Amino acid sequence: MFRFTALVLSLFGVAMAAPAAAQSLSLVTLPVVYVSAPVVQQVHQGHWISPLAETQSAPRQDRHVASTPFVPRAAPAFAPAALPVWKAPVAIDRAFRDYNRGLAQYGPFRVLDGQRVALMGETDAATPRWFRAMMRDYPGLAQIDMVECPGTRDDRANMQLGRMIRAAGMVTHVPPIGSVRSGAVELFLAGVQRDIANGAEFAVHSWMDDYGREAGDFAPNAPENRKYLDYYREMGMDDGTARAFYDMTNSVPHRRARWLGASDMRRWVGRPAQARAVRKAATVQARSAPRIDYDAATLS
Repeated sequence: MFRFTALVLSLFGVAMAAPAAAQSLSLVTLPVVYVSAPVVQQVHQGHWISPLAETQSAPRQDRHVASTPFVPRAAPAFAPAALPVWKAPVAIDRAFRDYNRGLAQYGPFRVLDGQRVALMGETDAATPRWFRAMMRDYPGLAQIDMVECPGTRDDRANMQLGRMIRAAGMVTHVPPIGSVRSGAVELFLAGVQRDIANGAEFAVHSWMDDYGREAGDFAPNAPENRKYLDYYREMGMDDGTARAFYDMTNSVPHRRARWLGASDMRRWVGRPAQARAVRKAATVQARSAPRIDYDAATLS
């Protein structure tokens, strides 16, 4: 009887404790983290039963989110970027031309034939429009002969023109009688290929704005100086070469000029091989030139 009473009291205590435990858990929401799939180990008459080969996976929680039905749509039309039309690499034409004659004149540009145009004068704010009209009428132009290029009256338009030359994939060639000075040097750098003949000359100096201020009147990284450095990088110079070249051009004030020969400029445009080839050709030509044997000569 005593055992029966103890059993009844113990069952009553378990029944009273279960709701309290469930209630306490219901008051706190804890995150469930499944470290691994649970394995249930069963027993039968005191003997272990091997677990199933397939373990029970973690329960999956389906989340229903109210949204509009998925409607397949066609891919948007591909819009190619405005890239320059590809042109096959052209051989630089170094044949002598009569630059006083041409097919048409567009500002400072004189069209020589279907592929060559000569730059004969300084550029200004209207020159980019002249260039655009010229390329519209003569789309086959591929080479600019820089003959008489004193510079520019508008640096901003001049660099815009240089970018247009680069986008058109044109080469720049300075003939033996060519003179490229001041802002025209930026146009020479715009060529996808740059060719300098022996006898060509270049001149650089500091720029000057409408207020008489020059490059040295601004901080090295000021926007007034930065636009030139950015342009040189666009034309293929690395950071160090762009800075060194810009410092060289500003080493003399605007009222003066620093003159560079063909070999001097070739070093800056990364054409040392061309400079060596020209020197080698001149040496071979000098060695192969006929010599007069004065001992065997008969004077009359």
